[in-house]
Amino acid sequence: MARRLRGREALTGYVFVLPAVALFAIMGLYTVGYGLALSFAQWNGFTPTWTWVGLGNYLDLIYRDPTIAPIVHGAALRTLVVMIAVPLLTVLVGFPLAVALNHITWLRSAYRTVFFLPQVTAGIALFYAWTYALQPDGSLNFILRHLGLGTIAQPQGWLGNPATALPTLIVVMVFSAVPVAMLLYLSGLQTLDAAVIDAARVDGAGGLRTMASIIWPLLLPITGAVTMLNLRNALQDFQTFLLMTNGGPGGHTLVLGLESYNLAFFSGFKPTLGLSSALGWILFLIALVLAFVNLRVLRSRA
Repeated sequence: MARRLRGREALTGYVFVLPAVALFAIMGLYTVGYGLALSFAQWNGFTPTWTWVGLGNYLDLIYRDPTIAPIVHGAALRTLVVMIAVPLLTVLVGFPLAVALNHITWLRSAYRTVFFLPQVTAGIALFYAWTYALQPDGSLNFILRHLGLGTIAQPQGWLGNPATALPTLIVVMVFSAVPVAMLLYLSGLQTLDAAVIDAARVDGAGGLRTMASIIWPLLLPITGAVTMLNLRNALQDFQTFLLMTNGGPGGHTLVLGLESYNLAFFSGFKPTLGLSSALGWILFLIALVLAFVNLRVLRSRA
């Protein structure tokens, strides 16, 4: 009797799990397999058959196609700049803000609300707000002129100048990423063992020495998580670049994610869906390597 009940319980469990497994198989495995197969073919999305090219798409993206390869190289360089700048600046801004928030307890609620506001705002609304603020007659130039810093203001807008467009987008991405980093650091600060910090102070360590030698090393796992999270976002992000500059001016903000999107949807009837899929898989492999390195580093720190 007990064995029969256990069999029924197991069957009930399988019935409940089956829809999730079927959904994952259809939406996950099928689409991943479809995309992988497409990366080895040429197809424009309209003809009934694919033209198999093997590794041709990957070779075209890397060096063989005289038109696409230079664009991909430029996009890869800009993606690398974003991948270095966004995690680094997010840590440099998020950690001090978390330390301040940890000490200014009476302002904590208001402080946390202000800095977490970007996370609860619709992304497209946030991007358009930034775009308007960065226009030639936008609020940023307006503030700079009224502060007597009109020489810094950009007559063509911060997103219309090739020299400032990419750094400006990096600032926007950091602004969006800092709230999460700040909260992660804040949770880490609030779980630190107070006895360790008190012992350092008893031994004569000042505030900066305690921060550099005790608190920062203890929070390195959080730094690793923040870095990995923002590395992945910087690698895969294309909506920021699409909505705010669409790769302009003159392709100076074109990154790999946006180039993959353009190859898939804005190449007319040219057979570039395979190229787009191949570029997507290249991005996936880079993200996989970064995740592996991050896990190894975190494990060694642990």
